[in-house]
Amino acid sequence: MSAPTRIGLVVPSSNTTIETEVPEMLRRTGADYTFHSSRAVLHNVDAESLEAMVGQADRCASELSDARVDAIVYACLVALMARGPGAHDAVEERLGEVARAGGADPAISSSAGALVRMLRAHGLTRVAILTPYMDALTQLVREYLEAAGITVVDALSLRVPDNVAVGRLDPLRLPELAAGLDLGGADAVIISACVQMPSLAAIPVAEERLGLPVLSAATATVHDLLERLGRPAEVPGAGRLLAG
Repeated sequence: MSAPTRIGLVVPSSNTTIETEVPEMLRRTGADYTFHSSRAVLHNVDAESLEAMVGQADRCASELSDARVDAIVYACLVALMARGPGAHDAVEERLGEVARAGGADPAISSSAGALVRMLRAHGLTRVAILTPYMDALTQLVREYLEAAGITVVDALSLRVPDNVAVGRLDPLRLPELAAGLDLGGADAVIISACVQMPSLAAIPVAEERLGLPVLSAATATVHDLLERLGRPAEVPGAGRLLAG
């Protein structure tokens, strides 16, 4: 019997969603995974708090390397995007350096980098996005994607600054909200550009209603994680982009 694959997650201390949606998706693959989190303090989703959270990345990577995890994911999208275009590259590199210094050599990913890579992998260059953020942070997400060559045709901010409250939002409201976006010319809809806003249950509903591929920060994270582990990026019920 082979050992399970150990997944290390760097998560905001107030996060309640990524540690449910990522394990659920990987469970559906039929493979054996275990999950191990290191938490970085975050209460309110604002630029100052997000930057302070990123400053805890070395500690988190060191803690996870002690568990000899097979992968480490920096699982907070906007914390990296708020640092400016391409920030995921430097943070992913640093996570790898810290993990190797701790005696581990895991695959490295981040939700920010995963979203960019998934869109590029599927040739999707025009997207509409839903976020729970205040308008200024949504604008930073737009700028980050556009710097990566991805046009944001429309965006909606739900303006929820408290991260715990974000995790309590109803995912089944999202298809209706997405339908109100200007989807003219869109290749896909990012129904949750945040690993804390629940969305997995909404993705099949939204795809049927909108007639477009629908993804989220969480599904992109799993897509990238599976690819970096050398496994098929296929998850039942997680949208057509993970259908194989």
